[in-house]
Amino acid sequence: MTASAAASPSAASISGPDPRLPEPPAHADRRRLLIAFAPYVVLSVVHLVVLLGELGGVAVTATKVLLMPALVVAVVLARPRVRSTAWLLVAAIALSWGGDALLTGSGDGWFVAGLLSFLAAHVAYVVLFLRLPAVGRRLPWWTLVYAAWFAGFLALLAPGLGGLLAPVAVYGLVLGTMAALAGGLGGLIALGGALFVVSDSVLALGRFLPGYEFALHDLVVMSTYLAAQGLIALGVLTRRVGAPGR
Repeated sequence: MTASAAASPSAASISGPDPRLPEPPAHADRRRLLIAFAPYVVLSVVHLVVLLGELGGVAVTATKVLLMPALVVAVVLARPRVRSTAWLLVAAIALSWGGDALLTGSGDGWFVAGLLSFLAAHVAYVVLFLRLPAVGRRLPWWTLVYAAWFAGFLALLAPGLGGLLAPVAVYGLVLGTMAALAGGLGGLIALGGALFVVSDSVLALGRFLPGYEFALHDLVVMSTYLAAQGLIALGVLTRRVGAPGR
């Protein structure tokens, strides 16, 4: 090794850490996330306990309508670095809250209104996911499962949908697209997208499949839904710009 080579810093030391590698959040950031998400986690547990204990419709509704606002507070307190990403995330959560509130009503009118609100929420998620960095332009091969899910589930439910076939089909298509894009981002976001599909699938079975009976129906719907929303939010907030999607 020559003296000049020894004196000059290496290329690696000049360039620093590989920007493509995810960087673990600092201790202060982790603490901020824990504090920010704690009310949402606690309220989610309370809501699920209320559901499991069958403590009454008023208690269920009261805790349900507080869940998404608590998640919005978590996003704000977490101080996301990219404001455009934060606004899209908050918009998706707020539209989901609208769906939660509307679906507490009974009848097809309330259901369609809630469906439209959740449809808008998934569109917001789609736009958000398209803005997040991912490695490569192709989705992972396993996201093809969402295409199979859409075709099979729609065929299964079609006889019981009646006049709701078209709106439910459009909703399922957008939901599957959201989940596939989430899969392309990997990690918490991918898991959140998958759980969203599980939650809405179980919900649809309970509403449209004749003879369907499942004692833990409401608990499964809400537990997977709350986990999905929380994981997506946490995944977006902790995703470093330039990090690989998978």
